Amino acid sequence: MANEAKTPSLVRERLRAANYYDDEAIVVEEQKSDSAKIDKLLKNASKRGYKQGYPDFILQSQRHPELLLVLELKADVRRHASATLDHYADYAVDGALLYASFLAKEFDVLAIGVSGESDEELRISHYLQLKEEKTAHPIFGGRLLTFDEYFAGIQGSSYKFDQDYGKLIAYTKTLNETLHAKKIKESQRALLISGILIALKDAAFKASYKKHEKVMQLVRALYAAIYDQLSAGDIPQRKVDVLAHSFAFIRTNSALTNKKDGKRFLEDLIDEIDREVNGFMVTHQYVDTVSQFYIEFLRYANDDKGLGIVLTPPHITELFAELADVDQNSVVFDNCCGTGGFLVSAMKRMLLDANGDPAVEARIKREQLIGIEFQDDIYTLLVSNMLIHHGGRANIYWGDCFQDIREIKQKFKPTVGLLNPPYKTRASDVEELAFIFNNLDALEPGGTCIAIIPISCVIEKSSAAQSLKRRLLDGHTLEAVLSMPEELFHNSKVNTVTCAVIVTAKKPHPKGKKTWFAYCRDDGFIKVKNRGRIDARHTWEGIKEQWVTAYRNREVIDGFSLMREVRETDEWCVEAYLETDYDKFGFEDYETTVKKYLMFNLLDMPGSTEEDTPEDTEGDGENEDL
Repeated sequence: MANEAKTPSLVRERLRAANYYDDEAIVVEEQKSDSAKIDKLLKNASKRGYKQGYPDFILQSQRHPELLLVLELKADVRRHASATLDHYADYAVDGALLYASFLAKEFDVLAIGVSGESDEELRISHYLQLKEEKTAHPIFGGRLLTFDEYFAGIQGSSYKFDQDYGKLIAYTKTLNETLHAKKIKESQRALLISGILIALKDAAFKASYKKHEKVMQLVRALYAAIYDQLSAGDIPQRKVDVLAHSFAFIRTNSALTNKKDGKRFLEDLIDEIDREVNGFMVTHQYVDTVSQFYIEFLRYANDDKGLGIVLTPPHITELFAELADVDQNSVVFDNCCGTGGFLVSAMKRMLLDANGDPAVEARIKREQLIGIEFQDDIYTLLVSNMLIHHGGRANIYWGDCFQDIREIKQKFKPTVGLLNPPYKTRASDVEELAFIFNNLDALEPGGTCIAIIPISCVIEKSSAAQSLKRRLLDGHTLEAVLSMPEELFHNSKVNTVTCAVIVTAKKPHPKGKKTWFAYCRDDGFIKVKNRGRIDARHTWEGIKEQWVTAYRNREVIDGFSLMREVRETDEWCVEAYLETDYDKFGFEDYETTVKKYLMFNLLDMPGSTEEDTPEDTEGDGENEDL
């Protein structure tokens, strides 16, 4: 017969070993709570469903008051968790999840189910239910951690990132409406936000911006802080002057300098950005947040598709950095880098590989991140983005990548190229493959270039397209082509189906060598109203791991990937060679395909545009179509 006293004793021993009882900041309560808020939330949390109930343990930390740990215990390991997780009175995990569902109205809750009467058989399971979320997700392993370890693990989890990123998206919409009401131009809004973020890096400004008596004093202090931060780093003075000029509108904009309410408006704006945006960036480092504001603010600026804003989602920029095996020794080059999403993702991976070595981190930021951007306003956002993320910005060039990359080749010797080139909207535009050749030209022999381009670039049969493909095979090795999700650019007005090409630089494609083709159409992301296209089911990490592993091993997987030798006259996409199993398709698949085809034709008609509304679209990425 199970001894119900043994399990609590074991848990206390584990908590004591993890310093829960000796840490003055931590409160450990058993089957009760002195917190009025917790008491109220658990008013109807009885496992029988009709009165107040308490978990066996409730753990809080003054350092992280937003997080609660609740533990529910069972002596019998057979009572650890039910198959459906809804037998609250009978199973440890089920009971912990019940309490979490009540407490998650006000807290992030880690529900911990524990069962067993000895150290050898003790079972521990963790489920995370974030504040105001309806679903709990399995997380961590099978042992008790310290409170700080739990907090750090949750903050770094995809669950927390998705929640916080969703809040950031919602904030960009609110902020866009606020700035629109103040008649601040769409083209200036992202610059204003990035300028404030730069100024907030100045400790003196951050400590004093609320102490100015007049609005013009605050405006001058804001501009001066921006200028000082731009000048404090490794940016040449001529670049500083160009960048400072982009922020000059701050000193003259009537909404910001208005004597009646300008001071209060600007103070509140700075305070809000510090809380909402800096708060996100402190928790989730090296995420391209600047581009999120950029796309949101420009979405209504022009109905012309020629604006062509195409941002690469962060999960794709991180995927490319992983596919390219970016590490602390890589030198990464993006010759059309937009707001810098690829460089930010590469920097994140490189710094992680540096393992906290300050000398290596400094070298990475000083010498190993190189970018070129043509448009002056986006160049300013790019440099701002790198500065905000503590990245190197001296090696961010403003100009035409086709003019001269000799200095980049000789000085930096790039080993990895990552890019999303401008997509053609007119016949006179530069070919997308031309940007890839430009990137490859800068890379060291054997370097890896990964680019995301319209799939038309690799399946067209025209003589011009075949000539470009022949040139690629003659000078470089086509390692792989990945067909990307069809709605990857849901945040954009450009309805472009894309693929990713992976190329080894300056090593001609060997005769007889096969290229790996993969059907990477399903990244697990879905469209959610008011949140855009997100990883709502939290499946992306597993999918990414499968894709990366399959590519590295060149795995041939039925219905997903294959190896095939191709020439310039062939179509370079997996769809051309996969064999269709028609037994897997039903009427619903047929109906859906017909509807998508009809919609595509309607949107492609002359004069038609896709209505890009807040209800059906969100921005989430980097780069633009110049």
